[in-house]
Amino acid sequence: MAEALRRERLDRGIKVRTEGIYAISHWQEIAYLLLPRLLLIVGMLSLPIIFMVAPYWQRVICVTSVFIFLAMAFDFLANFVGLVCLGGAFFVGVGGYLTAIFNTKMGLSPLLSLPLATVTGALICTLLLLPTLPLRGIYFAIVTLMYPLAFSKIIEALDLLGGTDGMPGVVPLPNQWIEQYLIVGLALVALFGLRRLVNEDIGLVFRGIKDNDQAVKASGINVSLYKAMAVFLASLLGCFAGAYMAHLYMWAGLSLFALDFSIMPIAATVIGGGGTLVGPFIGSLILVPLSEFLRTFGTLRIVFYALILTAFIVLKSEGLMVYLQRKYHQFERWVKV
Repeated sequence: MAEALRRERLDRGIKVRTEGIYAISHWQEIAYLLLPRLLLIVGMLSLPIIFMVAPYWQRVICVTSVFIFLAMAFDFLANFVGLVCLGGAFFVGVGGYLTAIFNTKMGLSPLLSLPLATVTGALICTLLLLPTLPLRGIYFAIVTLMYPLAFSKIIEALDLLGGTDGMPGVVPLPNQWIEQYLIVGLALVALFGLRRLVNEDIGLVFRGIKDNDQAVKASGINVSLYKAMAVFLASLLGCFAGAYMAHLYMWAGLSLFALDFSIMPIAATVIGGGGTLVGPFIGSLILVPLSEFLRTFGTLRIVFYALILTAFIVLKSEGLMVYLQRKYHQFERWVKV
């Protein structure tokens, strides 16, 4: 009679050894910890050089990095704080218009208008979203989705900030290398900074708010304050992305409030794997260049988007990054039942 077998999943020995303080005891453990991080860092920093002779794809790298910021902001709020925010386009629009005002109306250089628009925009977005912080789930998501729609219609109806023509004449960054390495470098800084943050004490509070905000409130912690801090951090990422887009295209207009900036980060998070921060990073690196390849199919590219997302949800619902992490840290074997 054939023996019944089942597949067992075990941690690799080197993974167990590197989880404690003795991870630096041997070069193999150090290499095991650093290899995935170095691959990502070196790969990202190499992209502008690899596509040095292809200006179009250099621009695609910049746009991809913009969506990386938005995807990480969405993942941080949704999977670490419990706030499903569909206001990515709101952050982008506010940051883009502010940097255009600072640059074209006040005469500030891009190196000043960019950080100023990022911080000021994050403060404005946080203040405007304060009334929505008591909401959760689909209610918070719907309200945040209304913000970019409302602001774009107000600008169009009242002919503010250039109306439908937008605000041209935004000064670009000094040269293409600053343009590319600024967004790529800061994307890596944001990734590792957020990953460190969520593993600190404040990250535990954020997770507690997501799991049971009433229990956190009963512990004497101001839940609204921590939610506002989380929204401010996400707004910083989104407003920087919008301000950068305005300098990249030398124009700020209603397209900065396009719903693509709210929907694409969700798709990138689904593909890469939510709750990891690096998953949305990888998902954006896949999805945005893929959208450029599919432009030749015209409107049919929406069908391909749907097929790709359906395949990931059905076959790898955990996301690509979670699957790769498991394969890196564990191995499988067949054992007797």
